[in-house]
Order: sequence, then C-alpha cells, then structure tokens
Amino acid sequence: MTAGDLVVPTEVALLERALAWTGGHLARVHPQHLALPTPCDGWDLAALLDHMEDGLDAFAEAAAGFVVPLRPARLPEHPVPLVPVLQAKACALLGSWTRPTLPEVRTGSLALAASTLVATAALEITVHGWDVASSVAPTAPDPPDDLARALLGVAAATVTSHDRPGRFAAPRPLGGDAAHGARLLAFLGRRSRA
Repeated sequence: MTAGDLVVPTEVALLERALAWTGGHLARVHPQHLALPTPCDGWDLAALLDHMEDGLDAFAEAAAGFVVPLRPARLPEHPVPLVPVLQAKACALLGSWTRPTLPEVRTGSLALAASTLVATAALEITVHGWDVASSVAPTAPDPPDDLARALLGVAAATVTSHDRPGRFAAPRPLGGDAAHGARLLAFLGRRSRA
C-alpha cells in the first residue's frame, strides 16, 4: 500500500451501503406521498423526511468532533423539495466521513467513539430508509441481508431499554429462521412487510 492509498474504515463502508440502499427508496418519493403514514405512530412521511434531514446534518457535523443533539421533528415552515435536499446532504455526509476525522465525537457531555457514531448513522439511515419504503409501497423490501447482518450488532449495542418505548417500540417476536433484515426490523419494533 502506498501513502496515497485511502483506507476506508469498516463503518464508513457500512454508511455508504446504508446511504445507497436508502437513496433508492427516497427516489420513489413524490409530493403526493408526504401525507402518508409511516410505521412510526403519529408520523407522516413529511415529518420523517424532516427528521432524516436533521439526522444527516448532525451526523455530518459530528465529523468535526462535536454534534448538537437532534431537535424534535417538525414540518418545514417553507415547503422545499425534501428528497433532493436529502440526497445532497447524504453525499455531503459520506464525504465528511471519508476525510480524516477525530477519534471521538462529543454530543453534549457524552464522548462517543467516531466509529460507533458512524455505525449508528448507518443504522438510523437504513431503518428510516425502510420506513420511507414502507410508507410508499405496501410490500417494501427488508434491508438487504448483508447490510442487516452488520447492523444487528450495532442495534444491540446502541438501542437499550431506555430507548423504549420513546424512540423504539418493543422488539417483536420472530422465528429463529428469519432473515437478518426481518430480525433487524423486529429488534427495532418494526414488522417486516416482505
């Protein structure tokens, strides 16, 4: 390996896969879909997209070593083409983490390993990508098996009982032979539609 070779950390590669998978589902969103309900109780697609935008901003900001906690979800005051904005921010997010970054990120008074934050970003982006897909199509595909397999460990390490029922519903029971995508969704309180 030469000095000019770029080593892409595992978590950044995971983030890239999550962004690519979710981007495919975002491309299917049209203005008439914004009022559709999502798998998250009380959320419509417009509120979810706004939450995703805030998350992309926060995860990109974290590459500099500090992030302001996420604000509550809200509808935009001035309608904007949300999907193109999300696509541009997704590219910026990936770019911010492919450059050298600090080894840890501060979120308020908490210090978090940068690798953990990037893996958490991949988890959130993937699951919200599924939420988007589920809102638009009644038989949305589960996250791809290889991506879900990698994210199951991230979910187990980062989603605790303190996150339930506020951020996530209770885990759903699932048979032992279920695919990794269905297992990931069930752990996060979602029901596979595949």
